[in-house]
Amino acid sequence: MQVQLENTGKLERKLTVKFPAEQFESRVRERVTEMSRNVRLKGFRPGKVPVKVIEQRFGAQIRNDALSDLIGNTFREAVQKENLQPVAAPSIDTSGKPENGEIAYTATFEVLPEMPAVDVAGLQIERATAQIADSDVDAMIETLRTQRRSFADVERAVQTGDMVIFDWAAQAGDYRHPAEGRERAATVLGSGALFSAFEDALRGHSAGEDYETVVAFPVEFRDAQLAGRLVQASIRIEKVREPKLPDVDEAFIRGFGIAEGDLETFRKEVRANLERELDNALRIRLRNEVANKLVDAYPQLDVPQVLVDSEAERLVRASAPNLPADAAVPAEARAAAQPVARRRVAAGLLLREIGRSNGIRPDEKRVSQTIATIASTYEEPQKVIELYASDPQLMDGVRTSVLEDQVAEWVAEHATAVERQLSFDEVMHPR
Repeated sequence: MQVQLENTGKLERKLTVKFPAEQFESRVRERVTEMSRNVRLKGFRPGKVPVKVIEQRFGAQIRNDALSDLIGNTFREAVQKENLQPVAAPSIDTSGKPENGEIAYTATFEVLPEMPAVDVAGLQIERATAQIADSDVDAMIETLRTQRRSFADVERAVQTGDMVIFDWAAQAGDYRHPAEGRERAATVLGSGALFSAFEDALRGHSAGEDYETVVAFPVEFRDAQLAGRLVQASIRIEKVREPKLPDVDEAFIRGFGIAEGDLETFRKEVRANLERELDNALRIRLRNEVANKLVDAYPQLDVPQVLVDSEAERLVRASAPNLPADAAVPAEARAAAQPVARRRVAAGLLLREIGRSNGIRPDEKRVSQTIATIASTYEEPQKVIELYASDPQLMDGVRTSVLEDQVAEWVAEHATAVERQLSFDEVMHPR
């Protein structure tokens, strides 16, 4: 095997690899022989299919598979020989045809950058702390009551918190939505499900009212013909329903799996859940704080573009859950996500380097605890735990997350840490 290495960019490399054509032909013959022993074809006894028949039926597939295997094997040998660390699968270019007794291919890929010696002593890290107060427990119980509220019809005018069922149509110039009649809709005023100008158009009206008003539609409205325009809206209020919150009684408490329906036990359970949420939020906050300070401290770090592109796509898909998995990410959205994606990739590389140089490895106990916490949010936790245990990719994701948390904590301990006391709400809903 012959290997030629070219540096085609800061991190891009091109390997030209040549291996004997006889090595390929030998691999093909082995596969043909193996298939003739194992394949079942109509008209032939098992293990008695002639080699010529195998070549006629499966020759192209066998040659493609053999070439793919040889390229994969020789590429791994080549990068090991050249002491390279590819960050993603290479782009392969080959004719696959022998020339002068050899088969050649080129592999283009990016490698990990040469990492600096990361010094964290000069970093100033803000480390947030917070405690769960009784008022936080009270607020969460009110949230749970709101989630389980019912609604009852009322005759009065609409006010914040009411559910409104209404029919509407909109006219903007020559455009009308819908083309005929009215569209049925429902919303809870103050929930944010409907834009504020339309909520204002409903507020103060009662069931049975039929009226017209002018509404300023926001520029991001789903119908481009109405977006950003003053629209003549025709509205009929069908029903006004006020919320009825359940009492925090035994029946309500039992609905959350607390069989005895005891208020004190319920409050303890709510507090425990809030503490888990708070702990997770504080860990993420510290990780982000450390990551941002590291990236700012090493702005010249070269970052593989293939990793940035992959992270940008992941960010866009995470922000657009309705985008089909097989649909391409819009180019403008991918471009907009590039700066954030670059910082995230750079942070990951720096955190990993700190972990490597300081011998920090994922704590398997924390890995198990993290999976158990994730599983606890599902109806059948044990099945979720088994799923993670059987999926190497899921396990790698958890281990990476745990390692980054451990590195962030190590950095905070070895940098200048400034503690900041926050409330639960400030941690959970940063402004």
